[in-house]
Amino acid sequence: MNTFALLGAAMIGLALGLTGAGGSIITLPVLVYLAGLPPKEAVGLSLFIVGAASLVGALQRFRSGEIHLKTGMLFALSGMAGAAGGARLTPLVSGRVLMIIFAVLMLTVALNMLMGSKVEPSTKAECRPIRCLSAGLGVGVLTGFIGVGGGFLLMPALVKFAKLPLRVATGTSLAVISFNSTAGFYSHFGEAPPRWTLAFVFAGIATAGVLLGSSFAKRLPVARLRQGFAFMVIITGSFVLWKSWMG
Repeated sequence: MNTFALLGAAMIGLALGLTGAGGSIITLPVLVYLAGLPPKEAVGLSLFIVGAASLVGALQRFRSGEIHLKTGMLFALSGMAGAAGGARLTPLVSGRVLMIIFAVLMLTVALNMLMGSKVEPSTKAECRPIRCLSAGLGVGVLTGFIGVGGGFLLMPALVKFAKLPLRVATGTSLAVISFNSTAGFYSHFGEAPPRWTLAFVFAGIATAGVLLGSSFAKRLPVARLRQGFAFMVIITGSFVLWKSWMG
């Protein structure tokens, strides 16, 4: 465990606290490229770390009234089922292919966010059960498959399908991530002995980061947070794609 890996753990929490997403995007590359874990082992461990940090962030946001309970429940219920199913797909691909899929997905979502509307939804929150359950299921499958909390997909999904304001979407995303990550970690448990020391150290640092990030998020304009998050995803995704493609 080196200094860069520990700094990466802090960035995981900051990203989650600021945007309600992004922590899982950073976690997998940090565990693979900085902590030296094999990709398939890093998948399960990343779910534990992101799940623990997201739970703390969700509780903090809940006290601030920034979680839409109905939407969170619908996304979490279908998301947990999807994560359990998605975890069964991970052993079917090589570690290199897994990272390439991960990187391409990151870049697609980030570009969509940059080109999409920068205006907050003007209508009140509206989460139709079938629509929200379907979106949650899709995010859950990817959560279990590539070992991410799914926040970088949840944020646009919560805004588009449930019409949540960005700050409420951020808190709701953290709550759903904690449930999805728990289901995904449980499904991956037993594939490789978890490195508990690494897991708890990373989770502890990430939790401190998410609390700090949440406090900063209240003082920053949501449009800037969205834009900054998209650029962060593009940079990380490009690096992961380059490393995976080269070898």
